[in-house]
Amino acid sequence: MQRIAALALAAAAGAPCALAQDAKTEIEKYQQMIADSSPVELFELQGETLWSKRQGPKDASLEQCDLGLGAGVLKGAYAQLPRYFRDEATKRVFGNEDRPSEMEYLSAYIAAQSRGAPMAPGTAHPKEAAAYELGRKLFFYRAGPWDFSCASCHGEPGKRIRMQELPVLSSRAGAGPVVATWPAYRVSNSQFKTMQWRINDCYRQMRMPEPTYASDLTIALATYLTVTGKGDPYRGPGTKR
Repeated sequence: MQRIAALALAAAAGAPCALAQDAKTEIEKYQQMIADSSPVELFELQGETLWSKRQGPKDASLEQCDLGLGAGVLKGAYAQLPRYFRDEATKRVFGNEDRPSEMEYLSAYIAAQSRGAPMAPGTAHPKEAAAYELGRKLFFYRAGPWDFSCASCHGEPGKRIRMQELPVLSSRAGAGPVVATWPAYRVSNSQFKTMQWRINDCYRQMRMPEPTYASDLTIALATYLTVTGKGDPYRGPGTKR
């Protein structure tokens, strides 16, 4: 009887681990399934059209924009972002279910041109180094009504939300696959989202004020995450739950 009781206790103790492993396997299967039927390419095509569309008071397209590798060069450009530029665009940066933003289509097209290129964000410029240091501090900085930081959810292994594992974004292994798959299509709301939106939404979930688009804060966090995860080949735009 004692042996039977001991075996029963051992089985019960292992049950939560087995359930967690089964859930992880099912989530991985689901993620593969949605990736195989993702509509990401449709957003890329819309972005390509916008990239070459002549508009505005000067009837000009974006085809000669310099994203860091020379005028009009897109191949590999996204894989070297974030980096320091003197200018920025701030009008209608996030779309909704009724009206997507042109920025989202453009990000899909531009990012897709870097598939396979290793993530190699800028680190040599003093402003790039400063952005990384600020991002590192912000990642661990606790604030807001819930006293949260990015590290509260993404600072140690074994954490999850609704059975979704939360990667440790302060590690190379955790940050690499994340930065290499944004921007992304979100299955849950059938919308294409940018990395800027992801950071803004994290702040919303932490009950903090939403950051200004292209603010020093969001650029710094994106820089920290990308430098931390650099080296992964870019394989986006991705598809998320």
